[in-house]
Amino acid sequence: MSNEDTRYLCVVCGGFIAHARYKLGYKTCVQCGEEAAKKVKHCIAPLNKSNYYYISSIETLKQLNPKRTT
Repeated sequence: MSNEDTRYLCVVCGGFIAHARYKLGYKTCVQCGEEAAKKVKHCIAPLNKSNYYYISSIETLKQLNPKRTT
């Protein structure tokens, strides 16, 4: 049996993960990974004349641009 035929189990639901996906470092199946990604809300915003900034809350984003009303 080759490595390509080996099946890996999802740590969330116990379903099968494709070898190529597991080899990339994913420990969840596509469906569980999709659900987990939908729960995480963040963005990367460029700062004026600076670098990029990781933003995980809407309040932080509002503070970066106080002139904007919405």
